[in-house]
Amino acid sequence: MMMKKLIWVFALMLVACAEKYPPQPVIVQGATVLILGDSLSYGTGAKPEEAYPVLLERTTGWHIVNAGIPGDTTSGGLQRLPGLLETHQPKLLLVELGGNDLLRQVSPKLVESNLKSIIAQAKSLGVPVALVAIPEISPLMAAVGNLSDHPLYARVAEEMQVPLVTDVFSEVLSKRDLKADQIHPNAQGYAVVASAMQKTLKALGFIQAP
Repeated sequence: MMMKKLIWVFALMLVACAEKYPPQPVIVQGATVLILGDSLSYGTGAKPEEAYPVLLERTTGWHIVNAGIPGDTTSGGLQRLPGLLETHQPKLLLVELGGNDLLRQVSPKLVESNLKSIIAQAKSLGVPVALVAIPEISPLMAAVGNLSDHPLYARVAEEMQVPLVTDVFSEVLSKRDLKADQIHPNAQGYAVVASAMQKTLKALGFIQAP
């Protein structure tokens, strides 16, 4: 019961955020969607079949390529992206990167620059992009909870004119029972992430309403 309540609370927050953006192109079932990410997309903290990209693929009918690599940074993602775009030719790119940069105290300006370059590269090929916000995190903040999205994601989304998926990981990683460790969800947490993200992508227009 509590998990269902959490999913709906997160979903309402995300749908409200989605209303800020114009409708996006519908990504039909069977289309390839690329997730460029780090350990949060890889699914660290749960079994492979419990990672949110796997769960999202089941609910959307998309073919999701999970290019999440534990420990990866925005610089690493930027280097990997050209080959991934050429190989998979996705109809949508979800960008979930920056957490490792922030933990390593990389300059936020460099993180922003890398994210902008990733988005620009995809958009130059006509690939729609959605950016996933990551919490402003430190070991102490992660331990006590009450996380919030790092403000750099809102700046990047606004400047690059792409939709921003907000509060997903910040909310999940603020709940002890949804975490495997201080910075990764557990299986239940990834289920909440997948459900909330699916509802947001639907509200944005990427998923066609029945």
